[in-house]
This record gives sequence, C-alpha cells and structure tokens, in this order.
Amino acid sequence: MKGGARGYWLRVKLVTAALLLVWSVVSFGLTYFARELDFTLLGWPFSYWMAAQGALIVYGLIIAVYAWSVNRLDDRYGVADPPDAEDAHGL
Repeated sequence: MKGGARGYWLRVKLVTAALLLVWSVVSFGLTYFARELDFTLLGWPFSYWMAAQGALIVYGLIIAVYAWSVNRLDDRYGVADPPDAEDAHGL
C-alpha cells in the first residue's frame, strides 16, 4: 500500500465524516427550515418538494460522491481490486 494504511483510513474517515455532515444538514436542517419558504411549486408547497424530492436527490449524490472519492483513494493508495478479481466470482 503506497502511502500507508493509516493515511488511507484517515482520508476515508474524513470523506465519510464530511458526507455524514451533509446528510445531517439535509435531513434535519434544510427540511426544517423549508417550512419558512412558504410558496407553491407545481401545486405543492415548497417544503414538500424539499423533503420528498430534493432530499432524495441529495442522498443519491452523496452515494455517488462517496463511491467516486473512495475509488480514487483506492487507486491512489494501491488498494483497488485487481481487474481479474471480478472474473473469479463469475461476474
């Protein structure tokens, strides 16, 4: 492992902590304060759109960012799966 296991796990933990912070702000903060934004969007209150639709989009983006950043860290620190590891599982 290039750069050491300690550095790798530190960076993975930092990415995880940052994305958990985004998740908590979206889950609790944004949806709570969306009630203050009292206007209608396509016949529904804006707070509904923030809670029901906007949060789901952000959650999907969190998953995508996590996968992308940890794959980059895997490549950087040399811990990525070898290319033929998928063939060993019959995939």
